[in-house]
Order: sequence, then structure tokens, then C-alpha cells
Amino acid sequence: MTDVLLEATDVTAGYLPGIDILTGCGLTLEDGELVGVIGPNGAGKSTLLKALFGLVRIRQGSVTLRGRDISNLPANRLVAEGVGYVPQNRNVFPSLTVEENLEMGLYLRPRQLEARLAAVAEIFPLLADRRRQRAGALSGGERQMVAMGRALMMQPSVLLLDEPSAGLSPALQDEAFLRAREINASGVSIVMVEQNARRCLQISHRAYVLDQGRNAYTGTGEDLLNDPKVIELYLGTLAGG
Repeated sequence: MTDVLLEATDVTAGYLPGIDILTGCGLTLEDGELVGVIGPNGAGKSTLLKALFGLVRIRQGSVTLRGRDISNLPANRLVAEGVGYVPQNRNVFPSLTVEENLEMGLYLRPRQLEARLAAVAEIFPLLADRRRQRAGALSGGERQMVAMGRALMMQPSVLLLDEPSAGLSPALQDEAFLRAREINASGVSIVMVEQNARRCLQISHRAYVLDQGRNAYTGTGEDLLNDPKVIELYLGTLAGG
């Protein structure tokens, strides 16, 4: 894998004027990769994903997609460019059915609805069975499937996953990670932020450890899992450690 798909360089960003959460961090995602982002609470992990997706303004640095600058493009433009995003919280429309939620993910290409519903159902068969059920009546794990499925409706080349295992039971956490691997194996490159650091590193081709808004460590998932400093400073205190 040598083709750079998404690259963030020296990104500085934050929610309030004069207060930076990200202070020069970077990230590279190559075609076909699953890249993990771990770190302590407040390190800037979710902020990084939001900056990549145009939800937090980048003050310095840049984000490129296949070499083209996409810094601070609005989210709808990024979806059209092939970037999908699954937030951690409030990630479904609870009053809509499963099928209506998925349909919302294809508002830019409504004529492809049936074909995309069938494709998403191959990854998440349960969604086909529950397509008439309201999303608000689903379990946490099922809602996570709906959110991921909706992001996949536009056939993204990049999927940004923010804490896909958050709030799930251990068994459902395993399911979330397995689904992420399946999505990646289907040809979608993934950047995944996770508090379950060990599990994240186990499935990541490469990973980044963020701390105080900057890159603290980077390497393959396996290398970071076995790095004494990473184990001492992070894996012992993060969820899943």
C-alpha cells in the first residue's frame, strides 16, 4: 500500500477562539488501510475526526484527499467527495425506520437506493430484517449498525469512525470491531478513533497515539501493542487495557 488517500498535516484546530485542542497533529491514510487513533481522554481524538470532516475549523495545517486540499470543506461536500463519518453520539434518527435512516445517507443519489440497500444488507443482514422498525427502538449495537450502514450508502472511499464500541457490551464491542474489519476488507479505507485501545490496535494496520493534541507515537498496530512505552503510558489506563 503506497497510495496516500487522506493526509492531515500539522493540523491546529479547536472549538473556541484562541483555544486549540489540536496543536500540530498529523495523520496519513493509504488506500486499503484501517488506521487507529488512540490516546487518553481529552487528547483530541474525536476533534481530529471532526476536523477531517469539516465539523471543526482548521486554523493551521491542511487536509488533502488524493492530493487535493479539502481543508474546511462543508460536510455535504465531503460526503459527495467520498468521505463518510459515523459520530459517537446521536448517530441515528430515532423516529425514522431503519430503511428511512439508510435512505437519508443516499440523499445525493436517490436513484441508487435499492442497489445500495442490498449492498449494505450484505454487510449488515440484520438491517434488512429490521428495515421497517423504528431506529429508536433498536439496541445500542443495532443503532451502531444503522449509523455505519447509512455512512456506507454513498460508497465512500474513506470512513471516519468515532468510538464505534462506545457504550456497548463486551460481546457487542467485538461485533463492532468485526464489522469494521469487514467494511475495510470490502475496499473502504478507515480511520477509527477508539478508547478500547488494545482491541483497536489489534485490527489496525497502522495507528497513532495522540496526547495533548499532538502525535505522541505512531507505528503498526502490532508494534504499538508491544511497545513498552505505549504499554506503560497508555494501554494500562485506557479502556480495554
